[in-house]
Amino acid sequence: MELFVIRPTGYGTYGFRYSEFPELALCSLFAVGFDRVHDTGYRWDGMTRTDGPLLLFQYTLEGEGIFEHGDNVSRIGPGQAFLAEIPSDHRYYFPEDQRAWEFAFLLFRPRLVLPNWQEAVAKLGRTPALPIGSRPIRLLLHIYEEARAGRITDPYHSSSFVYQFVTGLCRYALHGRSEWPAKIRTAVSIIESRYASMLSLEQLADELRLSKYHFLRSFSSAVGMTPNEYVNRVRTERAMELLRQTDENVERIAQRVGYSSGSYFIKAFRRHTGLTPGAFRKGDPLVLNRLYFD
Repeated sequence: MELFVIRPTGYGTYGFRYSEFPELALCSLFAVGFDRVHDTGYRWDGMTRTDGPLLLFQYTLEGEGIFEHGDNVSRIGPGQAFLAEIPSDHRYYFPEDQRAWEFAFLLFRPRLVLPNWQEAVAKLGRTPALPIGSRPIRLLLHIYEEARAGRITDPYHSSSFVYQFVTGLCRYALHGRSEWPAKIRTAVSIIESRYASMLSLEQLADELRLSKYHFLRSFSSAVGMTPNEYVNRVRTERAMELLRQTDENVERIAQRVGYSSGSYFIKAFRRHTGLTPGAFRKGDPLVLNRLYFD
């Protein structure tokens, strides 16, 4: 089944140099980008850069790059990120044994969010693996698309994205899947790949070789919601992506994400987001900020 995850539609880097308002509690977005490099001349040294202080999150979609932090050397492959402070003792570069390295990145000032960033690093490590469908990565790619479309137009808007990203990273670190029982991780993977034609609770429990009631209790305890609630959440998030990224009508989107009718989809979407699909599609991008379930 298709997994509707926003992927960038073109390469580029977009910088933001809004006026500083030291009296206001605003985060500062510096740059967001999506790139594909082939040249071993691609190399950055965290001790020689002059554009700091900055925080860098870079996520690999294809190929591999090298990230060195102090004496630690890591290969950053697909589905893996690295987190670095600028300036600091780190380097990242394109290795000679690769054909290409494709990645998305976010750069922002540490003001206001440094303690949250440090918490995420402490829990996730410097080079965490994150599914492309995880909220931090989906938000990273969404920020890129918003920048590419010219929809990040003022410091308040850019600040909201920085804060959402960092808090989303912290939430992922707090509620990440690594501590979930293996069968619950399997159940979540099944839901995320088959949400459009989802099995019943009984069928899913049977597939995992668990009793229905034991599965329900275990899932709810680990994930913080029932399997059915998780299915609806995934469907809503996929629908949000389709509404923002395509011109498909409500009936078609309802069908693609697994609802039996457009009218039922509208009710479910409004229950989860507070907006109808049509209002969400037409809304100001600032409205979107409160719909990431953070």
